Amino acid sequence: MKRVAVLALLLALLATPSLAAVSVKDDSGATLTLPRPAQRIISLAPHLTELLFAAGAGDRVVGVGAFADYPEAAKKLPQVGDSAMLDLERIVALKPDLLVVWRDGNSPQQLAKLATLGIPVYASELGTLADIASTLRRLGRLAGSEAAAESRAAAYEQRLRALRERYAGRSPLRLFYQVWPRPLLTFNDRHLVIQGLALCGAKNVFGALAPLVPTVSEEAVVAADPDVIVTGLNGRDAPDGLDGWRRFTQLEAVRTGALIAVDPDTLHRSSDRIVDGLDQLCAKLDAVRARR
Repeated sequence: MKRVAVLALLLALLATPSLAAVSVKDDSGATLTLPRPAQRIISLAPHLTELLFAAGAGDRVVGVGAFADYPEAAKKLPQVGDSAMLDLERIVALKPDLLVVWRDGNSPQQLAKLATLGIPVYASELGTLADIASTLRRLGRLAGSEAAAESRAAAYEQRLRALRERYAGRSPLRLFYQVWPRPLLTFNDRHLVIQGLALCGAKNVFGALAPLVPTVSEEAVVAADPDVIVTGLNGRDAPDGLDGWRRFTQLEAVRTGALIAVDPDTLHRSSDRIVDGLDQLCAKLDAVRARR
């Protein structure tokens, strides 16, 4: 009878989610199968670290790439290098059972070296706003925190729907987004920031350019004559970086005072917090409409 009881207990344990195999398809198209949910995860990009915590897997993250600064707990974790150079010895020493990598952000050479370590790899590449929710769900499945991940993903999707509904029918505003002043960089329409701003009626004047982050000239911006010029602050107390445009008094955005600086910590980070930045910027764009 004791043997029967022990066997029944073992079978019950094997049937629990904590020991069951999990399988997902990553953004490279590869199917990743783990014998059980990951217990020791290393994330190699700040936004992926943030998504792991958001998916309820923060207590299983044992190492991060450089610049992981959110949430606060991420700052205390061991760092294993940046996108160009990873400390492979430290990665191995941390004994991870899952590596979460940025497919187009981490160096291909470094990713090739990681592949030789024999550690399961989840490759992420967020191309759309919807990918943020699906990534939360997949990371939650890999970490065994599916309920927390589903709750976070559903809340994010609801906020996106609310933005779309709130600004439906608003008059379009032609927008130039200054990513960096020297060289002058912007986003095309495939970038997540611009996808989000489209929800509140912004039309990117350089949306058709091929590179995701193209270089443009001041002359091209003047010729496009946007209704609004937006840029991200380099720090909370930093200048807005828009003084260079104020001398172009013929620009519509300058004439109407539609020069907007935003906090890039949420808007430029490919996590579910992007909706916080979008919410704030969409409200500022609506204030521009009210003055027209």
